[in-house]
Amino acid sequence: MQVDVLLGLQWGDEGKGKVVDVLTPRYDVITRFQGGPNAGHTLEFNNIKHVLHTIPSGIFRGDKVNVIGNGVVIDPSIFKKEIESLRNIGFELTNNLLISKKAHLILPTHRLLDAASEAAKGASKIGSTLKGIGPTYRDKIGRDGLRIGDILHNFEAKYRARIDQHIEILEKFYNFDYKQALADYEKEWFAGIEVIRQFQLIDSEHFINNQLMAGKSVIAEGAQGTMLDIDFGSYPFVTSSNTIAAGACTGLGIAPDKIGRVYGIFKAYCTRVGSGPFPTELLDETGEKLRRIGNEFGSTTGRPRRCGWLDLVALRYAIMINGVTDLIMMKADVLDSFETIRICTAYLIDGVRTLDFPNDLEGDVVPQYDELEGWQCDLTGVDSETKFPAALSGYIRFIEAYLQVPVTIVSVGPDRSQTIER
Repeated sequence: MQVDVLLGLQWGDEGKGKVVDVLTPRYDVITRFQGGPNAGHTLEFNNIKHVLHTIPSGIFRGDKVNVIGNGVVIDPSIFKKEIESLRNIGFELTNNLLISKKAHLILPTHRLLDAASEAAKGASKIGSTLKGIGPTYRDKIGRDGLRIGDILHNFEAKYRARIDQHIEILEKFYNFDYKQALADYEKEWFAGIEVIRQFQLIDSEHFINNQLMAGKSVIAEGAQGTMLDIDFGSYPFVTSSNTIAAGACTGLGIAPDKIGRVYGIFKAYCTRVGSGPFPTELLDETGEKLRRIGNEFGSTTGRPRRCGWLDLVALRYAIMINGVTDLIMMKADVLDSFETIRICTAYLIDGVRTLDFPNDLEGDVVPQYDELEGWQCDLTGVDSETKFPAALSGYIRFIEAYLQVPVTIVSVGPDRSQTIER
């Protein structure tokens, strides 16, 4: 057996949670392999919206095993709120949610360091979610982090030693007022640690590989998107982890030859939250229309998302990096009312036409567009490909011809039932 990977191909917010929920019945084990509560995976069913931040999106499917992998960073206070929210609607996860002992903990001072660092950057700030993700990964790479497994051994002393180091940085380098915020964070944080103790803490790399050897099927759920990858995204306006398919290997402890199908998810247009380059961004009424119809506001931060036309140059790059085998197009219904739809098929960079996504986008980047006819009808009630309007089928064929990868699923609304396989 192999691990199938499902990840975003744009700047995040593509709709990964919904698709994991839809595909979960086909798998025995659902995993998260990177990122933290800066992710917000939104699922809708039975007219109820659910937003997950740390927990894999397979938890609404009953008897499935869900694993938070070693590549994830966990904020106990946010984890506690997630668990309580799910318990309030009848989901008890202590028997089917497993947590890697090697996953790193987001400490209260990581959030404070995140806020202090962002404030110090001023106008050049990254657009952080201020969840402490960057400082936590920085400690991980610097070999100073605390992991879930540390909860089991001399934890208080380890915690206090790291907190004291962080306080010194906050005082000496940032002159940051932290005392009241730290006191507030710590109370909820330690309550979250006690909730984590209720769950099975495992050596996830052994567990997942043993599941594969036993013939179990596994899907790995990514967070954020390819264009936010720490190595291959639009650096430095990126997240702090590897969001690409290769991240599933290091974030779960599986060998490269264990990767099977790679599901790449993209919106029928583009969005981005926070700072950084965005070639097809629309700073006009069309961009505002996409935002309004698509309800494009961050599920974690609530910030309005920047909106633009679909960028096939960036998408082609993301497909190459990830080895995508199946494309999944989300939010096709958001384009229902557009008479004409534009798609970026090349860049002019300082006057030179290219199909390759560049190392940086600091030059004079002008997107080159093809125009397609819009379908101008309501897709939300469509339940099979045979009922697609001709213009939508043409839009999909255009994308497939350019990218040379099939679009196997099309989403025409937020509910799990509004998902059409081709």
